[in-house]
Amino acid sequence: MNVHPLGSTGLQVSQLSFGAGAIGDSALEEHHVSAMLNAVLDAGITLIDTAPSYGLSEERIGRHLAPRRNEFLLSTKVGYGIPGIPDWTYACVEAGVRRALTRLQTEVIDIAHLHSCPAETLRANGVIDALERAREEGLVRVIAYSGENDDLAYALMTGRFQTIQTSVNICDQRGLHTYIPAAADQGVGVIAKRSLANAPWRYSARPERSDEATYWERWNALDLDAGIAAEELALRFTAFAPHVATALVGTSKAAHIAQACQAIERGPLSEDVHRELRRRFAEASTTWIGLI
Repeated sequence: MNVHPLGSTGLQVSQLSFGAGAIGDSALEEHHVSAMLNAVLDAGITLIDTAPSYGLSEERIGRHLAPRRNEFLLSTKVGYGIPGIPDWTYACVEAGVRRALTRLQTEVIDIAHLHSCPAETLRANGVIDALERAREEGLVRVIAYSGENDDLAYALMTGRFQTIQTSVNICDQRGLHTYIPAAADQGVGVIAKRSLANAPWRYSARPERSDEATYWERWNALDLDAGIAAEELALRFTAFAPHVATALVGTSKAAHIAQACQAIERGPLSEDVHRELRRRFAEASTTWIGLI
């Protein structure tokens, strides 16, 4: 597994990282989750990304990976979901950091994100101050922002975040020409989410969920045929995109992680394929409004 610097944070991350949303499902048995998480580390993945909104994910990571804590970086989100404390306040971020430390069974969170926090909240509510305070106290190593569009632009403009997490995929390429180069210029690390664009090729008809439906429409508008399986095409596009340090892959099946690692080992797409993907996106996206 290739390893890249995460901006100027001093951290090194594997080219693929694990999005731990799926393992939060309470229907999954604990022995399955344990095997899955250990398979992720055994594959050479060194960053696991979770959130308090991912069901049992944080607790399970702590439960099953505490003995291997020195083998990987932990990323989570804060700022919401603390009973009795208003979301997106200094107090909520502070309490969220401490709750995550307990759930994850760790002394420090490597990367703590404000997750889809609106720009107006970043301006006024002290949430960045709270993260900076947690970093000063040694509870957090890197403070980060996860989001899109104008909110992401404002987060970068503050100059206070060390890492961002944003959508990068075949159906969502605009950030590659705007926010991501801006982040790179500041030494801000880039974690790509939605690397597979929610795998729209799975559906023969338009799915009901709005985010899946949008990507499905875009995928079909691109009308791609690169002679490569859709999953591999999408993953190699994102993982080797300029300035992307690591690409998140989410699954509850160890076999999918193995397949993703094998795809990455085949290296970047050819420049001809990349050029065609960029051309088709540029043509098709003229009627698309913003990112999702």
